[in-house]
Amino acid sequence: MPGLPGLPGLPGPTRTPTAPTAPAPRRRVAVAGVALSDCGRVDGPTPYALHAQAARRALADSGLDRSVIDGFASAGLGTLAPIEVAEYLGLRPTWIDSTSVGGSTWEVMAAHAADAIAAGHARAVLLVYGSTARADIKARRRTANLSFGARGPLQFEVPYGHTLVAKYAMAARRHMHEYGTTLEQLASVAVQARANAATNPDAMFRTPLTVDEVLSSDMIADPFTKLHCCIRSDGGCAVLLVAEDLVPDTAKAPVWILGAGASVSHTTMSQWEDFTVSPAAVSGRQAFERAGLTPADIDLAEIYDAFTYMTLVTLEDLGFCAKGEGGAFVEKGRLLRDGELPVNTDGGGLSACHPGMRGLFLLVEAVRQLRGEAGAGQVTKAGGRLPEVALASGTGGWFCSSGTVILGRG
Repeated sequence: MPGLPGLPGLPGPTRTPTAPTAPAPRRRVAVAGVALSDCGRVDGPTPYALHAQAARRALADSGLDRSVIDGFASAGLGTLAPIEVAEYLGLRPTWIDSTSVGGSTWEVMAAHAADAIAAGHARAVLLVYGSTARADIKARRRTANLSFGARGPLQFEVPYGHTLVAKYAMAARRHMHEYGTTLEQLASVAVQARANAATNPDAMFRTPLTVDEVLSSDMIADPFTKLHCCIRSDGGCAVLLVAEDLVPDTAKAPVWILGAGASVSHTTMSQWEDFTVSPAAVSGRQAFERAGLTPADIDLAEIYDAFTYMTLVTLEDLGFCAKGEGGAFVEKGRLLRDGELPVNTDGGGLSACHPGMRGLFLLVEAVRQLRGEAGAGQVTKAGGRLPEVALASGTGGWFCSSGTVILGRG
């Protein structure tokens, strides 16, 4: 009798041939609940409290019981994120994600969660974020070390004082040099974001801006003045993703995850081949291919805008205009709520809120718009119809990472 390899005399297992089985069909994934915590100027609550507030509100928005949550995603808080935050919320998930790639973290996490739900590894995944970035500075609390790269590859740039804003400024200057993009075009991004914020009661800044006001504000890092840069706020938000079998039990019509993509580029500026191309060029292409859609199908876009240049170059890389044409594209009100392509309909990080990592807020606003829940800031199409398809694209680091998610009502 033949034995197991390497063990003479021991009989091998007896196996009965079985017919191959077809793989289980992948489940569709929907956004069932979204919510913001208190945002803007929030003194008193801890980041944990903002996580909890947003999570409770998102769960209430979904109409589901907390017992359905078996997946949890969180980053940026706690010694063992997301375990510590899950414990604070009273959750014991069997699927977790603590991906941390900067501002695009939440789009990348949403892609991971959607894949896990589609494959049957989880049924309902809660993504949650909260930060008291503004309050911490006001109270002179030191919560993070912003001197990136004391070790590792970045150590070769740190001694020269190359700050995060300077990295973005260098990229913007390169785009201006290559394609003739103007300061006025960049400033128009901030002006339109502020106009969109005017109809958002949760926005931190709502007073209208002019291009001249943006250009004449204090210089931060050439060519960026203060109003080219995002605000610093407090706040949190949460998104609940569920398998399609839970949708009949939800309180509102579902918003479906149609496609998603993720990509990384560089950390050291010397390893970035082209300052005018962001990793959204890859994550966007992936998301569109997986959704079976094109940029022409998108009714509105929520794009990470820590700086005005981010909006412009991400629009190019996602395919809404050709490379080098972003400056002309953002002019003449195209990004306004009633414009050709509404962008950052809540006011974005430039005017609404930016508590550290804004990526999850992009998903919340996209879902609210598709549901028709944006109030005076609601985007409508011809005949007063609600938008059908929205895109959320987050950027991390200094164009180091990108995550793009396409969502739809149909």
